[in-house]
Amino acid sequence: MRAPVSILLAAAAFCLSIAPAARAQADATFAKANADFAAGNSSAAIKGYESLVKNRQWSASLFYDLGNAYFRAGDRGRAILNYERALALDPSQPEAKANLRLARDQARALELAPNRVEEHLDYLTRNQYAWLGATAFWASVAIFCGLCFAQRRAVVWIFALVLSGTVCVGAAGAVYALEKGRSGRNVAIVIGKNVQARIATAESANTVLLLPPGSEVRILDTRGDWIYADLPNDLQGWIPTRSAEMVRL
Repeated sequence: MRAPVSILLAAAAFCLSIAPAARAQADATFAKANADFAAGNSSAAIKGYESLVKNRQWSASLFYDLGNAYFRAGDRGRAILNYERALALDPSQPEAKANLRLARDQARALELAPNRVEEHLDYLTRNQYAWLGATAFWASVAIFCGLCFAQRRAVVWIFALVLSGTVCVGAAGAVYALEKGRSGRNVAIVIGKNVQARIATAESANTVLLLPPGSEVRILDTRGDWIYADLPNDLQGWIPTRSAEMVRL
């Protein structure tokens, strides 16, 4: 039994030694990309930032800076995509919100209509609401178990149980509303120029809607090189798969 344990310990030590080196390399790449951007070399900055995205070194700052690089390069679709990704990680980032609005206005991008509930849920991200709901759920379980074994059930603990239960249900509702809304898992951004949504999976099919770069769609189905999606203006249609990218990686 000693040999396998030794191998596991050696592997763990190896992983722990690699992690700081990988982090240092990522920081160096990020700093180099920032320097390229400051020097006006947008293409080199984009290459550096994208390498970090490919290696899953995701952060709101990375996507924000990548959005700025694409914006300077004139690629409004990918700029909007990365501003959206930054806000998905940090919805309170004011610079990303301002730049997103500017890029949308310049690109004349079309947006999906938010549902009524979603308009009031921009204080936290979907994951944060999920953590809040999970915390409230386990707090409810703990309080309920305590009340079951308590000889005297204090009113304050009953109130705490009701409150935590309400928070749990409310957070679950918020997660559901966000998942079905503009920040849901299936929302994508059009990165192609003047993409035509069509009624069928053929370039010769009639056009449903012309989508400027940066427009929002919600993917419903995929068929070969085409995706079927909810479109702005309460429409639906088919667009080429290569013409859009998901906001949530």
